[in-house]
Amino acid sequence: MDLSKILNKDQRKSIMDALLTPFAWGYGAGVWLRNAAFNIGVLPQEEFDVPVVSVGNITVGGTGKTPHVEYIIEKLYSRYHIAVLSRGYKRKTKGFILASNNSTPRDIGDEPYQIYRKYSGLITLAVCESRRKGIRELMRIDPNINLILMDDGFQHRYVKPKVNVVLVDYNHPPYDDRMMPLGTLREPARNVLRGDIVVVTKCPTDITAMDIRMVKKNLALFPYQGLFFSNIRYADPIPVFPVQSPQLTSLQWLHDDDAVLCLTGIATPKPLVRYLRQFSTHLKVMHFDDHHFFTRRDFNDIFKVYNQLEGKRKFIITTEKDAVRIMNNPYYPPTKRNCIYYIPMKVGFLELEGSNFIDNLVKGIDDQGDV
Repeated sequence: MDLSKILNKDQRKSIMDALLTPFAWGYGAGVWLRNAAFNIGVLPQEEFDVPVVSVGNITVGGTGKTPHVEYIIEKLYSRYHIAVLSRGYKRKTKGFILASNNSTPRDIGDEPYQIYRKYSGLITLAVCESRRKGIRELMRIDPNINLILMDDGFQHRYVKPKVNVVLVDYNHPPYDDRMMPLGTLREPARNVLRGDIVVVTKCPTDITAMDIRMVKKNLALFPYQGLFFSNIRYADPIPVFPVQSPQLTSLQWLHDDDAVLCLTGIATPKPLVRYLRQFSTHLKVMHFDDHHFFTRRDFNDIFKVYNQLEGKRKFIITTEKDAVRIMNNPYYPPTKRNCIYYIPMKVGFLELEGSNFIDNLVKGIDDQGDV
Protein backbone atom coordinates (compact mmCIF):
# COMPACT_ATOMS: atom_id res chain seq x y z
CA MET A 1 0.00 0.00 0.00
CA ASP A 2 1.40 3.39 -1.02
CA LEU A 3 0.66 5.72 1.92
CA SER A 4 1.81 8.74 -0.08
CA LYS A 5 -1.31 8.33 -2.24
CA ILE A 6 -3.65 8.06 0.74
CA LEU A 7 -2.25 10.54 3.25
CA ASN A 8 -1.46 14.20 2.74
CA LYS A 9 1.88 15.78 3.63
CA ASP A 10 0.87 16.85 7.15
CA GLN A 11 -0.50 13.39 7.94
CA ARG A 12 2.68 11.70 6.74
CA LYS A 13 4.74 14.12 8.83
CA SER A 14 2.65 13.37 11.93
CA ILE A 15 3.21 9.64 11.46
CA MET A 16 6.97 10.09 11.00
CA ASP A 17 7.15 12.33 14.06
CA ALA A 18 5.35 9.69 16.13
CA LEU A 19 7.74 6.99 14.91
CA LEU A 20 10.89 9.05 15.45
CA THR A 21 10.00 10.71 18.77
CA PRO A 22 11.08 7.74 20.95
CA PHE A 23 14.44 7.69 19.18
CA ALA A 24 14.86 11.45 19.73
CA TRP A 25 14.04 11.02 23.43
CA GLY A 26 16.51 8.16 23.72
CA TYR A 27 19.22 10.10 21.91
CA GLY A 28 18.55 13.19 24.05
CA ALA A 29 18.74 11.14 27.24
CA GLY A 30 22.08 9.70 26.16
CA VAL A 31 23.46 13.17 25.41
CA TRP A 32 22.20 14.46 28.77
CA LEU A 33 23.85 11.61 30.67
CA ARG A 34 27.13 12.09 28.82
CA ASN A 35 27.22 15.84 29.51
CA ALA A 36 26.26 15.25 33.14
CA ALA A 37 29.16 12.81 33.48
CA PHE A 38 31.55 15.51 32.25
CA ASN A 39 29.96 18.17 34.45
CA ILE A 40 30.40 16.17 37.66
CA GLY A 41 33.82 14.81 36.74
CA VAL A 42 32.92 11.16 36.11
CA LEU A 43 34.31 11.61 32.61
CA PRO A 44 37.60 13.55 32.75
CA GLN A 45 38.36 16.78 30.93
CA GLU A 46 41.97 17.67 30.21
CA GLU A 47 43.35 21.19 30.10
CA PHE A 48 46.58 22.05 28.32
CA ASP A 49 49.24 24.68 28.92
CA VAL A 50 48.68 25.99 25.39
CA PRO A 51 45.33 27.81 24.95
CA VAL A 52 42.78 25.83 22.92
CA VAL A 53 39.96 27.54 21.02
CA SER A 54 37.13 25.20 20.02
CA VAL A 55 35.01 26.20 17.03
CA GLY A 56 31.89 24.05 16.84
CA ASN A 57 28.12 23.88 16.80
CA ILE A 58 25.21 21.96 18.30
CA THR A 59 23.58 20.94 15.03
CA VAL A 60 24.29 18.56 12.18
CA GLY A 61 24.97 20.42 8.97
CA GLY A 62 26.89 23.41 7.77
CA THR A 63 27.00 26.41 10.10
CA GLY A 64 30.22 27.69 8.53
CA LYS A 65 32.91 26.24 10.79
CA THR A 66 35.65 26.17 8.16
CA PRO A 67 35.26 29.80 6.98
CA HIS A 68 35.20 30.95 10.61
CA VAL A 69 38.36 28.97 11.41
CA GLU A 70 39.96 30.57 8.35
CA TYR A 71 38.83 34.01 9.53
CA ILE A 72 40.50 33.45 12.90
CA ILE A 73 43.70 32.25 11.21
CA GLU A 74 43.85 35.31 8.95
CA LYS A 75 43.38 37.67 11.88
CA LEU A 76 45.71 35.96 14.36
CA TYR A 77 48.51 34.15 12.49
CA SER A 78 50.83 37.16 12.88
CA ARG A 79 50.18 37.25 16.65
CA TYR A 80 50.27 33.53 17.53
CA HIS A 81 52.03 30.39 16.33
CA ILE A 82 48.81 28.59 15.37
CA ALA A 83 48.06 24.91 14.99
CA VAL A 84 44.73 23.61 13.68
CA LEU A 85 43.47 20.23 14.86
CA SER A 86 40.57 18.47 13.18
CA ARG A 87 39.06 15.01 13.25
CA GLY A 88 39.38 14.89 9.47
CA TYR A 89 35.83 13.82 8.75
CA LYS A 90 35.41 11.32 5.87
CA ARG A 91 39.17 10.83 5.43
CA LYS A 92 40.36 7.38 4.40
CA THR A 93 43.07 7.18 7.07
CA LYS A 94 43.17 6.72 10.84
CA GLY A 95 45.20 8.06 13.72
CA PHE A 96 47.32 11.19 13.96
CA ILE A 97 48.45 12.65 10.64
CA LEU A 98 50.43 15.86 10.26
CA ALA A 99 49.50 17.67 7.05
CA SER A 100 52.25 18.11 4.48
CA ASN A 101 52.63 19.12 0.86
CA ASN A 102 52.02 15.47 -0.07
CA SER A 103 48.67 15.31 1.76
CA THR A 104 45.40 14.85 -0.12
CA PRO A 105 41.74 15.23 0.90
CA ARG A 106 41.57 11.45 1.28
CA ASP A 107 44.47 11.58 3.76
CA ILE A 108 43.27 14.40 6.01
CA GLY A 109 39.70 15.26 4.89
CA ASP A 110 38.49 17.92 2.49
CA GLU A 111 38.03 20.78 4.97
CA PRO A 112 41.45 20.37 6.68
CA TYR A 113 43.03 20.07 3.24
CA GLN A 114 41.33 23.29 2.16
CA ILE A 115 42.69 25.09 5.23
CA TYR A 116 46.20 23.68 4.86
CA ARG A 117 46.32 24.48 1.14
CA LYS A 118 45.49 28.14 1.86
CA TYR A 119 47.68 28.67 4.93
CA SER A 120 50.59 26.27 4.46
CA GLY A 121 53.69 27.91 5.89
CA LEU A 122 51.63 30.06 8.25
CA ILE A 123 50.13 27.32 10.44
CA THR A 124 50.62 23.72 11.49
CA LEU A 125 47.69 21.41 10.77
CA ALA A 126 46.96 17.86 11.90
CA VAL A 127 44.05 15.45 12.09
CA CYS A 128 43.34 12.92 14.81
CA GLU A 129 40.23 11.19 16.16
CA SER A 130 41.49 11.70 19.71
CA ARG A 131 41.84 15.41 20.25
CA ARG A 132 43.88 14.88 23.43
CA LYS A 133 46.37 12.70 21.59
CA GLY A 134 46.40 15.17 18.71
CA ILE A 135 47.24 18.11 20.96
CA ARG A 136 50.01 16.19 22.71
CA GLU A 137 51.53 15.19 19.36
CA LEU A 138 51.35 18.73 18.03
CA MET A 139 53.11 20.08 21.12
CA ARG A 140 55.76 17.36 20.88
CA ILE A 141 56.40 18.10 17.20
CA ASP A 142 56.46 21.90 17.65
CA PRO A 143 56.76 23.19 21.25
CA ASN A 144 56.54 26.77 19.94
CA ILE A 145 52.82 26.42 19.19
CA ASN A 146 50.97 28.85 21.45
CA LEU A 147 47.42 28.60 20.09
CA ILE A 148 45.45 25.57 18.95
CA LEU A 149 42.22 25.89 16.97
CA MET A 150 40.13 22.75 17.49
CA ASP A 151 37.75 22.38 14.57
CA ASP A 152 34.31 20.95 15.41
CA GLY A 153 35.25 20.39 19.04
CA PHE A 154 32.13 21.44 20.96
CA GLN A 155 31.00 17.85 21.59
CA HIS A 156 34.55 16.59 22.16
CA ARG A 157 34.54 17.38 25.86
CA TYR A 158 37.58 15.33 26.83
CA VAL A 159 39.50 18.51 25.99
CA LYS A 160 38.59 21.57 28.03
CA PRO A 161 39.17 24.57 25.74
CA LYS A 162 40.20 28.00 26.90
CA VAL A 163 37.48 29.49 24.69
CA ASN A 164 34.41 27.71 23.31
CA VAL A 165 33.09 29.36 20.13
CA VAL A 166 29.63 28.05 19.20
CA LEU A 167 28.15 28.74 15.76
CA VAL A 168 24.40 28.78 15.14
CA ASP A 169 22.75 29.20 11.74
CA TYR A 170 20.49 32.24 11.52
CA ASN A 171 18.24 30.36 9.10
CA HIS A 172 17.98 27.26 11.33
CA PRO A 173 18.33 28.50 14.92
CA PRO A 174 18.55 25.88 17.67
CA TYR A 175 15.48 27.23 19.49
CA ASP A 176 13.35 26.31 16.44
CA ASP A 177 14.98 22.90 15.99
CA ARG A 178 14.53 19.44 17.52
CA MET A 179 16.80 16.65 18.62
CA MET A 180 18.01 14.13 16.10
CA PRO A 181 16.49 12.29 14.28
CA LEU A 182 13.43 14.57 14.47
CA GLY A 183 15.61 17.59 13.77
CA THR A 184 19.29 18.45 13.43
CA LEU A 185 20.24 19.13 17.06
CA ARG A 186 23.23 17.15 18.33
CA GLU A 187 22.33 18.21 21.85
CA PRO A 188 19.58 20.29 23.50
CA ALA A 189 19.31 23.89 22.34
CA ARG A 190 19.97 25.21 25.86
CA ASN A 191 23.50 23.75 25.68
CA VAL A 192 24.50 26.76 23.63
CA LEU A 193 24.88 28.29 27.09
CA ARG A 194 28.06 26.23 27.44
CA GLY A 195 29.77 28.47 24.90
CA ASP A 196 31.93 31.46 25.78
CA ILE A 197 31.25 33.12 22.43
CA VAL A 198 28.17 32.52 20.25
CA VAL A 199 28.21 33.50 16.59
CA VAL A 200 24.97 33.67 14.60
CA THR A 201 26.11 32.80 11.09
CA LYS A 202 24.71 33.23 7.59
CA CYS A 203 22.77 36.38 8.50
CA PRO A 204 20.99 38.11 5.61
CA THR A 205 22.53 41.31 4.31
CA ASP A 206 19.30 43.17 5.10
CA ILE A 207 19.02 41.97 8.71
CA THR A 208 17.22 44.53 10.85
CA ALA A 209 17.66 45.68 14.44
CA MET A 210 14.36 43.97 15.25
CA ASP A 211 15.65 40.67 13.82
CA ILE A 212 18.76 40.93 16.00
CA ARG A 213 16.71 41.68 19.12
CA MET A 214 14.52 38.63 18.46
CA VAL A 215 17.56 36.36 18.09
CA LYS A 216 19.05 37.72 21.32
CA LYS A 217 15.76 37.18 23.14
CA ASN A 218 15.34 33.63 21.88
CA LEU A 219 18.92 32.58 22.58
CA ALA A 220 18.66 34.03 26.12
CA LEU A 221 22.40 33.91 26.70
CA PHE A 222 24.15 34.69 29.97
CA PRO A 223 25.50 38.25 30.30
CA TYR A 224 29.12 37.04 30.15
CA GLN A 225 28.65 35.28 26.82
CA GLY A 226 29.78 37.21 23.77
CA LEU A 227 27.22 37.30 20.95
CA PHE A 228 28.19 38.17 17.39
CA PHE A 229 26.56 38.08 13.96
CA SER A 230 28.30 37.10 10.74
CA ASN A 231 27.33 36.65 7.11
CA ILE A 232 28.63 34.96 3.99
CA ARG A 233 30.62 36.99 1.49
CA TYR A 234 31.37 35.38 -1.86
CA ALA A 235 34.42 36.27 -3.92
CA ASP A 236 35.00 36.12 -7.67
CA PRO A 237 35.19 32.69 -9.31
CA ILE A 238 38.56 30.93 -9.54
CA PRO A 239 39.41 28.08 -11.94
CA VAL A 240 39.55 24.71 -10.17
CA PHE A 241 42.40 23.78 -12.52
CA PRO A 242 45.05 26.33 -13.59
CA VAL A 243 44.23 27.79 -17.01
CA GLN A 244 46.14 30.46 -18.90
CA SER A 245 43.15 32.60 -19.88
CA PRO A 246 40.08 32.02 -17.68
CA GLN A 247 36.81 32.70 -19.47
CA LEU A 248 35.11 33.70 -16.23
CA THR A 249 36.78 36.05 -13.74
CA SER A 250 33.60 37.67 -12.42
CA LEU A 251 30.00 36.50 -12.23
CA GLN A 252 29.10 39.96 -13.53
CA TRP A 253 30.50 38.77 -16.86
CA LEU A 254 27.87 36.08 -17.29
CA HIS A 255 25.68 36.81 -20.30
CA ASP A 256 21.98 36.18 -20.73
CA ASP A 257 22.75 33.28 -23.05
CA ASP A 258 25.31 31.64 -20.73
CA ALA A 259 24.38 28.47 -18.83
CA VAL A 260 25.68 27.39 -15.41
CA LEU A 261 25.68 24.02 -13.68
CA CYS A 262 25.96 24.48 -9.92
CA LEU A 263 27.68 21.38 -8.53
CA THR A 264 27.78 20.88 -4.75
CA GLY A 265 28.60 18.24 -2.19
CA ILE A 266 28.07 20.28 0.96
CA ALA A 267 25.52 20.27 3.79
CA THR A 268 23.67 23.46 2.87
CA PRO A 269 23.93 24.42 -0.81
CA LYS A 270 20.94 26.79 -0.84
CA PRO A 271 22.88 30.01 -0.06
CA LEU A 272 25.23 29.44 -3.01
CA VAL A 273 22.33 28.55 -5.31
CA ARG A 274 20.48 31.73 -4.30
CA TYR A 275 23.63 33.75 -4.93
CA LEU A 276 24.20 32.28 -8.40
CA ARG A 277 20.58 32.88 -9.40
CA GLN A 278 21.29 36.60 -9.18
CA PHE A 279 23.68 36.26 -12.13
CA SER A 280 22.35 33.40 -14.23
CA THR A 281 18.84 32.75 -15.48
CA HIS A 282 19.98 29.44 -16.98
CA LEU A 283 21.03 27.63 -13.81
CA LYS A 284 20.94 23.88 -13.26
CA VAL A 285 21.76 22.37 -9.84
CA MET A 286 23.28 18.98 -9.04
CA HIS A 287 23.69 18.21 -5.35
CA PHE A 288 25.51 15.33 -3.67
CA ASP A 289 25.91 14.43 0.00
CA ASP A 290 28.23 16.45 2.21
CA HIS A 291 31.93 15.53 1.79
CA HIS A 292 31.07 13.33 -1.21
CA PHE A 293 34.04 11.87 -3.08
CA PHE A 294 33.04 11.94 -6.75
CA THR A 295 33.28 8.66 -8.67
CA ARG A 296 33.77 7.98 -12.36
CA ARG A 297 30.02 7.35 -12.65
CA ASP A 298 29.29 10.67 -10.91
CA PHE A 299 31.35 12.56 -13.48
CA ASN A 300 29.65 10.69 -16.30
CA ASP A 301 26.28 11.83 -14.90
CA ILE A 302 27.54 15.37 -14.28
CA PHE A 303 28.81 15.86 -17.82
CA LYS A 304 25.70 14.27 -19.27
CA VAL A 305 23.74 17.08 -17.61
CA TYR A 306 26.41 19.65 -18.54
CA ASN A 307 26.30 18.67 -22.21
CA GLN A 308 22.52 19.12 -22.23
CA LEU A 309 22.77 22.71 -21.01
CA GLU A 310 21.60 25.24 -23.55
CA GLY A 311 23.90 28.23 -23.65
CA LYS A 312 26.41 30.03 -25.82
CA ARG A 313 28.95 29.43 -23.08
CA LYS A 314 28.63 26.76 -20.38
CA PHE A 315 30.28 26.67 -16.95
CA ILE A 316 30.35 24.45 -13.89
CA ILE A 317 30.51 26.39 -10.64
CA THR A 318 31.20 24.63 -7.37
CA THR A 319 32.27 25.38 -3.80
CA GLU A 320 35.82 25.64 -2.53
CA LYS A 321 35.35 22.52 -0.40
CA ASP A 322 34.17 20.57 -3.45
CA ALA A 323 36.99 22.02 -5.54
CA VAL A 324 39.72 20.50 -3.36
CA ARG A 325 38.15 17.07 -3.85
CA ILE A 326 37.72 17.57 -7.58
CA MET A 327 41.23 18.88 -8.30
CA ASN A 328 42.68 15.74 -6.69
CA ASN A 329 40.22 13.36 -8.34
CA PRO A 330 41.67 11.06 -11.03
CA TYR A 331 38.25 10.56 -12.64
CA TYR A 332 37.71 14.19 -13.61
CA PRO A 333 38.02 14.35 -17.43
CA PRO A 334 41.15 16.35 -18.45
CA THR A 335 39.37 17.76 -21.52
CA LYS A 336 36.86 19.55 -19.26
CA ARG A 337 39.30 21.35 -16.99
CA ASN A 338 38.71 24.77 -18.55
CA CYS A 339 34.99 24.94 -17.71
CA ILE A 340 34.92 24.46 -13.94
CA TYR A 341 35.27 27.22 -11.33
CA TYR A 342 34.79 27.56 -7.59
CA ILE A 343 33.46 30.45 -5.54
CA PRO A 344 35.58 31.26 -2.44
CA MET A 345 33.46 31.94 0.62
CA LYS A 346 34.53 34.21 3.42
CA VAL A 347 32.75 35.50 6.48
CA GLY A 348 32.31 39.05 7.62
CA PHE A 349 31.10 40.25 11.01
CA LEU A 350 28.38 42.81 11.52
CA GLU A 351 29.58 45.73 13.60
CA LEU A 352 27.07 46.06 16.42
CA GLU A 353 27.34 48.12 19.59
CA GLY A 354 31.07 48.63 19.11
CA SER A 355 31.87 44.97 19.87
CA ASN A 356 34.56 43.10 17.95
CA PHE A 357 34.74 39.32 17.59
CA ILE A 358 38.54 39.08 17.37
CA ASP A 359 39.09 41.44 20.32
CA ASN A 360 36.68 39.37 22.39
CA LEU A 361 38.36 36.14 21.32
CA VAL A 362 41.88 37.39 22.08
CA LYS A 363 40.72 38.54 25.51
CA GLY A 364 39.50 35.04 26.20
CA ILE A 365 42.74 33.51 24.95
CA ASP A 366 45.05 35.79 26.91
CA ASP A 367 43.06 36.39 30.10
CA GLN A 368 43.25 34.06 33.07
CA GLY A 369 39.51 34.25 33.67
CA ASP A 370 36.47 33.72 31.46
CA VAL A 371 35.66 35.67 28.31
